[in-house]
Amino acid sequence: MTAARKIRAAVVGASGYAGSELTRFLLAHPAVELTHLYVSAASSDAGRAIAEIDGRLFGRTQLVLEPMTDPAAAAQGLDAVFLATEHIVSAALAPIFAAQGAVVFDLSGAYRLPNASDYPKFYGFEHEHPELLDRAVYALGEFVDRGKLRAARIVSLPGCYPTASQLALKPLIDAGLLAADFKPVIDAVSGVSGAGRKAKIGNAFCEVSLSAYGVFTHRHRPEIEAHLGRPVIFTPHLGPFKRGILATITVKLAPGLGDQSQAREKIQQAYESAYAACPLVRLRPALPKLDDVVNLPFCDIGFSVDEEAGYAVVVSAIDNLIKGAAGQAVQVMNLRFGFPETKGLL
Repeated sequence: MTAARKIRAAVVGASGYAGSELTRFLLAHPAVELTHLYVSAASSDAGRAIAEIDGRLFGRTQLVLEPMTDPAAAAQGLDAVFLATEHIVSAALAPIFAAQGAVVFDLSGAYRLPNASDYPKFYGFEHEHPELLDRAVYALGEFVDRGKLRAARIVSLPGCYPTASQLALKPLIDAGLLAADFKPVIDAVSGVSGAGRKAKIGNAFCEVSLSAYGVFTHRHRPEIEAHLGRPVIFTPHLGPFKRGILATITVKLAPGLGDQSQAREKIQQAYESAYAACPLVRLRPALPKLDDVVNLPFCDIGFSVDEEAGYAVVVSAIDNLIKGAAGQAVQVMNLRFGFPETKGLL
């Protein structure tokens, strides 16, 4: 690929919330030519203009949602394809697009877990390509191995809850600041857009009351644990608002960190060291709130320490559709193709 030629890209599942956000970012990306938008052949959205579904795109594009009938043919001439599809659909499509030479950025959970045996339990299907789980690169933007990423053909993007949770916890774990005998307790609340555009009635805005769900069984727990390398207690909640995730995480501090001032300083240093070169993570002097990040590609992190009791509370906030999905996909695409990390995002 010459430096002058733009990356030719397509989005599969473009009619969903994450898919339309991707479309918006890719249309504005100066190094990308967005050539096709696809939906399933059975979708009622097939044949509609994307601007009919997402009014923010009115006047910006004439692209139409095309039915996906022949994935191998659809892959021809593409440098990148973004899969904003159901997990089982992504599991089948990713190797087809990769075999045709496209780099696949998968927003589903199809390649997030390293063990094929976990998919029937947490995702409800037998993985047909277990040999690819080791070859797919899990790409949390701030921590991905960039050498492996640049060689990858299938890139697995983290889930929204795991993004907020891992960005809050990983610097503390890597710095040895957490007690080994206590599982971090993650209480995270998501807006209703996390359930998707075609959510069931129980997830409809007027039906939602703040409530916990998936207690001890949510599929994002094994993802968080696999990539942090330690067990956690993860409880997701659904809130009566459109978008955003606020994760409130209780951790027990390792012994010997000093008084409250010293412990806070060590935590602050761990975050500053981890994110000094990460423009999409912002360390806040106070605890962040959702309004700080909605419609933005950032993860905001703040914390409070009770050294007398030996605990800290870390709060992270993201927009679930941007930093938790489409924005992170563009961030990782930039890293994969050698562009500045924030290109097309800020």
